[in-house]
Amino acid sequence: MRTNVVLDDDLVYKALRFSGAKTKKELFEAALREFVANHGRRDLRELKGKVHFRKGYDHKTLRKGFAP
Repeated sequence: MRTNVVLDDDLVYKALRFSGAKTKKELFEAALREFVANHGRRDLRELKGKVHFRKGYDHKTLRKGFAP
């Protein structure tokens, strides 16, 4: 999709330096992908009260590599 926008040149050049992108198109595609990924994740606060653990669940034991 072709779109024309007016952007702050200083901001664009800073973003280019930080991102390592070679072109503005590459920069904006990366920024859009990151934006969508960040906003597509569920907020953990939305899960409050919806996650239930079984009795005897021990996360420390599971981290060691064996389940009870």
